[in-house]
Amino acid sequence: MTPEELSLAISACLKDAVAAGDIALSASAVPDEVRVERPKNREHGDWATNIALQLAKQAGTNPREFATILSARLKSIEGVSAVDIAGPGFLNITVDAATAGALAKVIVEAGTQYGTNSALAGRTVNMEFVSANPTGPLHIGHTRWAALGDSIARVLRASGADVTAEYYINDAGSQMNTFAKSVYSRLHGLPVPEGGYPGQYIADLGHEVLTAHPDIRELTEVAALPVIRAAAYEAQMKDIKATLADFGVEFDVFFSEQELHDAGAIESAVARLREQGHVFDDGGAVWLRTTDFGDDKDRVMIRANGEPTYFAADAAYYLSKKDRGFTEKIYLLGADHHGYINRLKAIAAAAGDDPEKNIEVLIGQLVSVNGAKLSKRAGNIIELKDLIDWLGKDAVRYSLARFPADSPLTLDPELLKKHSNENPVFYVQYAHARSRGAARNAVAAGVERTVDGEDRFDASLLDHPTENELLSYLGSYPSVVAKAAELREPHRVARHLEIIAGATTAGTMPAAWRPWATTP
Repeated sequence: MTPEELSLAISACLKDAVAAGDIALSASAVPDEVRVERPKNREHGDWATNIALQLAKQAGTNPREFATILSARLKSIEGVSAVDIAGPGFLNITVDAATAGALAKVIVEAGTQYGTNSALAGRTVNMEFVSANPTGPLHIGHTRWAALGDSIARVLRASGADVTAEYYINDAGSQMNTFAKSVYSRLHGLPVPEGGYPGQYIADLGHEVLTAHPDIRELTEVAALPVIRAAAYEAQMKDIKATLADFGVEFDVFFSEQELHDAGAIESAVARLREQGHVFDDGGAVWLRTTDFGDDKDRVMIRANGEPTYFAADAAYYLSKKDRGFTEKIYLLGADHHGYINRLKAIAAAAGDDPEKNIEVLIGQLVSVNGAKLSKRAGNIIELKDLIDWLGKDAVRYSLARFPADSPLTLDPELLKKHSNENPVFYVQYAHARSRGAARNAVAAGVERTVDGEDRFDASLLDHPTENELLSYLGSYPSVVAKAAELREPHRVARHLEIIAGATTAGTMPAAWRPWATTP
């Protein structure tokens, strides 16, 4: 029996008691699901609920009397072996071994689908993350959002949401011209232009441009720069995509900002928002009245010289997401982007959306790695690909996913390279390896669940306390995944995996981690 099944069963008993007149509540006051949790002291039972304390006042009685009436019905639930009333009205529930052990069969038969749920079914989500400028390699500043963004997308999908992971390529604007000039200078042995991009990777890109266009050095600068810009951009995006793939991060869409400009989407966005009554002209510039929606000042969309601002592109991009049918848009932004929250929500409101429902902006804190070295290729950054080579994809990804996004984080490479229980990555991987090993040993020993068409699985044999504890944590896993998706907090899944690993290895969870076990 899973916690969800028990929750529904308790709710059904409560509704029956109300219908029979045993409890004086309106039908609408009875929740469809009743919260159940593990008692701190397992001697008090397998599960506990405080529903009597929650509803007794509405029912015009005291919690213990409410609990007494309800407990008589709870004892009739199939698989429940005992119901005790504790304290002011807590209900402690014990299930029999066969009922508890039956969960093992559910998990095995569900396979990799175990833990998935339909809590967010019908939700269509566009999630934008990483979105680095294509003027250089991915670095440590992108690493946290790459790991977290992909993890959030996974838990959202596991909870039934239709998620599109999107990378917004900032390939418009002056930085791309500076990028092209930097490559041009290296091709001709010239110093890096003012404000240009240094690093060996620029020379490497120049080599790729030269391979694709052997006569590039013979062209004038004016003729060469557009060719260099396109070829270097393509080569750099190829490098970015390869690094993301090595990191286990997949995007469904790579969306070009330049294409917004080329397609006239900026002008269209201004016109559409003007029709909504939120655009005005002042001082020769075109403005969006974002102060109507909580922003601290109105924002320029088109400068007096006719050039669109980056904010105008933000508006066009938001409308593109809306037009593509995404009712929910999630933005994952860096620690220095707090100012973007109100302006993005203002765009949503100006577009006719509900800024509390249709857009969500997550801000993450910076991450650092002790002992990390600057990239030999880029010279002034710590590259993501160097972190992968140094610490491994799994260690970096898991370490970033096991902490809330809004907490500053410093990773300890020496810890992450240890093959001991101190290292949370190794801890979870070792528990997984042991479980796979047990499965292989069962096959080698000729253990078969079905013999002559008869299922020999006997759930009642899973009656050892350690088995019961492990099953209880496994039973909570789907609700942990659902809560992680609801709150956009994949660290809840990581921490719960550590709890499961601790139960798998007979309680060897390091003491420093145990507080998390009470709040997975």
